[in-house]
Amino acid sequence: MNTIKEIIREHLKYRNQIWKLAKTDLGKNYKGSVLGWAWAILKPMITLTIYWFAFSIGLRSGKPVEGYPYFLWLMAGMIPWFYSRSALTGGASCLRRYTYLITKIKYPISTIPTFVNLSNFLVHLMLTAFMILLYMAFGFMPDIYYLQLPLYMMMAFLFWNFWGLCAGMLSGISRDFLNFVKSITIGFLWLSGIFYDVSKIPNEWIREVMLFNPITIIVNGFRNSLIYDQWFWENPTELRNYAIVTVVMGVLSIWIYKRLKKDIPDVL
Repeated sequence: MNTIKEIIREHLKYRNQIWKLAKTDLGKNYKGSVLGWAWAILKPMITLTIYWFAFSIGLRSGKPVEGYPYFLWLMAGMIPWFYSRSALTGGASCLRRYTYLITKIKYPISTIPTFVNLSNFLVHLMLTAFMILLYMAFGFMPDIYYLQLPLYMMMAFLFWNFWGLCAGMLSGISRDFLNFVKSITIGFLWLSGIFYDVSKIPNEWIREVMLFNPITIIVNGFRNSLIYDQWFWENPTELRNYAIVTVVMGVLSIWIYKRLKKDIPDVL
């Protein structure tokens, strides 16, 4: 409990610095480019277009879903994935990216994963807004189910914040862990139901295990809000799985932080 109180106290005390550093972190990614922040939209759209071409034109497997073009169905999964990918690797590398804050300024370690995650989340907000505009351009107007999107976005933010604290500490101690995270990132793309509906997997055991993946839960939440018109309480199993995984990640991150916070400055 003392560790939890310490983390909360540091976040409250440094809340203004967290916001400023999040904006600074976001600016670093596009510094020096002519288009600047426009790349926050352009890069994901280029990637999404390539996948759409591969599945709809090349493999000819991109059939409409519930009356929605496959491109929009795919986009509802890719937008959460872009945030998840950035949070997965960004959270693991956050302490090594900002070593000077720990070794020279004595900035509170627990807040570093937060402002890095917040930076990625700001891009996620822009991409989600762009996605909604694109849905409207295709003739699909927002409805009451869209009100769930902020809930799923905050669920993702909470989980990845815990992940950043846990993975950031482990990567700070060992660069091998960071390399491991980078090596498995592409695997999560194919194992999280981005290109297919996990609920339609015939093997029940595999399906149940995959529904413990927080990325899959958030992707399903986006598609339920945008396409399938389902409320979050209609999927109690996914909510239960999310709660279990997030609580476990939260406890683990706090325990690791408590054990390693004194060693991190010396190791870095």
